[in-house]
Amino acid sequence: MSYLNTAEHLLRKGMQQMQLDISEQQLQQLLEYLQLLDKWNQAYNLTAVRDPLDMVSRHLLDSLSILPYVAAGEITDVGSGAGLPGIPLAIMKPDLKVLSLDSNGKKTRFQFQVAAALKLQNFVVQQVRAESLQPATRTQQLVSRAFASLGDFIRLTEPLAAPNARWLAMKGLYPEDELAALPQGFVLKETHPLQVPGEDGQRHLLVLVRQENC
Repeated sequence: MSYLNTAEHLLRKGMQQMQLDISEQQLQQLLEYLQLLDKWNQAYNLTAVRDPLDMVSRHLLDSLSILPYVAAGEITDVGSGAGLPGIPLAIMKPDLKVLSLDSNGKKTRFQFQVAAALKLQNFVVQQVRAESLQPATRTQQLVSRAFASLGDFIRLTEPLAAPNARWLAMKGLYPEDELAALPQGFVLKETHPLQVPGEDGQRHLLVLVRQENC
């Protein structure tokens, strides 16, 4: 792959700028994921981003920008598409159990292939709508990346959430209108502006909780 050396340089530089540690094995896993995403995208249109070098910042580094705010244990990635941010999080946090949910069969098949190729023991994908899932246990953390409005994110996933769960919503511009329309009993606990190397647009991580957990 002719772009791999450049992609590796961009990834190393971006991780350094975000002050995130990465092992050589993790770096190679992220690059292998990038190659698979580029290959499958040509046939199945998994993402509108066509250039694999653009995928480094817009997908990999963007997903990993929330790494400092993801707690240990487990997390459910809702509407994960091509496995974002779930697969990069699973690579970077081997002790984090990641459950990835998407209703699109092409996208979940791709994620399954990635998990097998990268030997991700801590990553499970299910082809299901979040509102249709009946989990054996409830999750402590839920994450979404451009999945839905904040209100819909909470409403669709509340049955999956443990009593003290945190909803991690990755957004672009600060969503004033969506925050004003949060379901009753839910509040914004934290806001984190995200700096993504190679990306000029605004990025924010909003952490939502049930009001009694504030």
